[in-house]
Amino acid sequence: MRLFNTLTLLPLLALLTASPLCAQVTFGSSGEEGEPFRRQQWRVPSPDADIAAHALLFRPPGAGPFRLAIIAHASTQNVLRRAQTPQPEYRALVTFLIARGFAVLVPERLGHGATGGRYVEDQGGCDEADYARSGRATADEISLALEFLRKQDFVRKESAVVFGHSAGGWGALALANADPQHISAIIAFAPGRGGHANDVPGRICAPHTLLAAATAFGKTARIPVTWLVAANDSYFAPAVSRGLADAFRGGGDKLDFSVLPAVGSEGHWMIETEAGVTAAGAAFDHALKAPNPVAAKKP
Repeated sequence: MRLFNTLTLLPLLALLTASPLCAQVTFGSSGEEGEPFRRQQWRVPSPDADIAAHALLFRPPGAGPFRLAIIAHASTQNVLRRAQTPQPEYRALVTFLIARGFAVLVPERLGHGATGGRYVEDQGGCDEADYARSGRATADEISLALEFLRKQDFVRKESAVVFGHSAGGWGALALANADPQHISAIIAFAPGRGGHANDVPGRICAPHTLLAAATAFGKTARIPVTWLVAANDSYFAPAVSRGLADAFRGGGDKLDFSVLPAVGSEGHWMIETEAGVTAAGAAFDHALKAPNPVAAKKP
């Protein structure tokens, strides 16, 4: 019976990870503007030349140019959960950023939802997890979307802000070595990988490897980082997050670490809620106004 179930599942897994069949990949807007905030479907580059990543773009009124904010979503190692993930919106955070004059892009990454394709940020098995490689793969995907939007007339070429949530936040930390003229701030909410190992709250796969990767990211960081975690996060608890932040900070980077009050039953997801964004609002505003660093760190 187990063999039958496995064999039946294989075609489904192949379908979920296959590249979409298309004669030509086109990027840019793929639908009309709507509500709220001129909501519009876009397609942006991905690491796979045959796949355009699905994205949502939100804009304030007017022609711009606007500062750009990119929101990098959370992820999971479970292929079925990734395939079933709806297109992320982070509506409360988008509302916050639109009110401050930002255009906001929320791109989907390879291996998720409607975008599909190969999961390039796979961290590997629990005991042998390669968190540095997976973080850099996520950073590459964020960077591709960012560089494409920077070419649009309605977007300012400088001072973009990257928000990252969970695995998306981990990728944002890996991106902290980018040009500080292009990205003025990184805001990572509960960044990490390997949390809830085997679906057990508080358990993390290969935590020492995670610390080592955080140290490596910090050594090359050039962009100010704001690191936030909720008091009731069961994926990366405040003590764990503080340890990771200290490892990242060991590289001499500019980093602000804060524990936010508990919101809801699971703080790991509070950034997706209005109450969570309200709780983080002061930290967000401080990071958005932070000046660009003027000197690059030594490699």
